[in-house]
Amino acid sequence: MCRGGAVVITRPRQQADALAQAVAALGRTAVVLPLLEIAPVQDAAPLRAALAELAEFALVAFVSPNAIDAAFAHLPAWPARVALAVVGEGSRAALARHGVTGAAYTIFSPDGAHSDSEHLLANLDLPALAGRRVLIVRGDGGRELLADALRAAGARVEAVAAYRRSVPPLTPQLGARLRALLAGQNDWIITSSEALRGLADLVGRLAPSGELDALRAQHLIVPHARIAATARALGFARVTETGSGDVRLLAALQSQ
Repeated sequence: MCRGGAVVITRPRQQADALAQAVAALGRTAVVLPLLEIAPVQDAAPLRAALAELAEFALVAFVSPNAIDAAFAHLPAWPARVALAVVGEGSRAALARHGVTGAAYTIFSPDGAHSDSEHLLANLDLPALAGRRVLIVRGDGGRELLADALRAAGARVEAVAAYRRSVPPLTPQLGARLRALLAGQNDWIITSSEALRGLADLVGRLAPSGELDALRAQHLIVPHARIAATARALGFARVTETGSGDVRLLAALQSQ
């Protein structure tokens, strides 16, 4: 990889700026190109109702930083005796921004190299949750693995959507940006399988014949094996898997 290429940051706009600044501090050109748009749910009443009963839950699991930010927009404070669970370093950082850290609260999470529901489950005392209420705060849709495993352990699981995700529409402006980026060799930071599939769909629809070969020739930097598997299924050969957290993503850039 030529270090003169840009670093394309595809996170939602809400989480992109801090990483872009860190990339620039490395002497690289950061390009923020959000591939998922995050919006509030159309009806926040179910979210507010669940949050009003926080003290009733033995555990509240957040699937992403977006879920945390959306929930805390409705919360004055977190009840100290209610445990939290998150899957990645970004979610831990989001909790810290809202004043919730391991110093004062019980937070379950896997180590930074394994940021997924499977490893989170391994860190939970599942027998202790049998018969107790557990809340999962997530985006609309998403994987059911965490909810299914908790139910199988006997927990009384409730899930509530806190935000909506969507791939941006292919406007002439976005098409022009994609063509310009695909004309060279760049590093693309991809932190979501959904975003990667959306990128492939957008590029495939570029007129007149798409630029999928140029896209597949790009170098992807991803934090999780599941995203790496999605990339390879889509035909990408140059994929670097880092583990969770911006520190690991930045270290991968420096090693190129």
